[in-house]
Amino acid sequence: MAESARPAWVDDDLFPFKSRFVDIDGHTVHYVDEGSGPTLLLLHGNPTWSFLWRDVISALRDDFRCVALDYPGFGLSTAKSGYRYLPEEHADVVTEFVDALDLSGVTLVGQDWGGPIGLAAAERRPDVFDRLVLVNAWAWPVNGDPYFEAFGRIAGGLPIRFLARQFNLVVKAFLPMGHRKRKLTAAETDHYRRAMDTPERRQASGVLPRRLLASQAFFAEVEANLPDLPTLIVWGNAQIGFRPRERERLEASFPNHQTVALDGVGLYVESDAPDEFVAAIRDWSATR
Repeated sequence: MAESARPAWVDDDLFPFKSRFVDIDGHTVHYVDEGSGPTLLLLHGNPTWSFLWRDVISALRDDFRCVALDYPGFGLSTAKSGYRYLPEEHADVVTEFVDALDLSGVTLVGQDWGGPIGLAAAERRPDVFDRLVLVNAWAWPVNGDPYFEAFGRIAGGLPIRFLARQFNLVVKAFLPMGHRKRKLTAAETDHYRRAMDTPERRQASGVLPRRLLASQAFFAEVEANLPDLPTLIVWGNAQIGFRPRERERLEASFPNHQTVALDGVGLYVESDAPDEFVAAIRDWSATR
């Protein structure tokens, strides 16, 4: 395992877990590994990190092994030189992470970008993953859909990428919009801002909106190889990132599914409504 220190700005009361670090192909990848029982691999989206899962981990670690990592460039992970922060690359890192920790019997829990990134890893390691939890996610190319074409071209365009890199726009805009049931506290917001406190660190969050369209081949490969596993779909009905038609397509893509839709909840369900999210995991797990 790689040796690294947790920065002093991480509040031990807000994030009361041991920070661990592992070298993955030259990246220093931060993760937490809490509790025991069936393994939940918790994968975040943009522009969050394992901090997103703090309430979920605290609630579930008595009954589950909760493993949450930060992709290179996010949270407390550091990318090696030349890393481009593409979803294809993140999927490679997650796959190697699963190998490094020798995980087995895993339930993938993927939120937002963590859905397709995690699915790519699950498709490459079918003997490792037993179940899926997809949270406000998707699993197919969105090219040609006017809704996503507009978002990808605007949020992925040069002006927004500049603002993301220079002024941390993705953190400042996406996180408040993605919390509809409650507001993030100043301390919580600070943990997301401090994780991307330099232009170089913000590159990771600025790249992904453009890749929504540019990584068409990656998403096509994910869709072509979707695993036939029991799936829980957790959906925040008050989000603006994905529409009901995306939820319906997920349901059609994973026939062996159960859906829990949460009214008044935004994109970041795990942080916006952690009690409801934990209840959904527990109830679904009890039936398996």
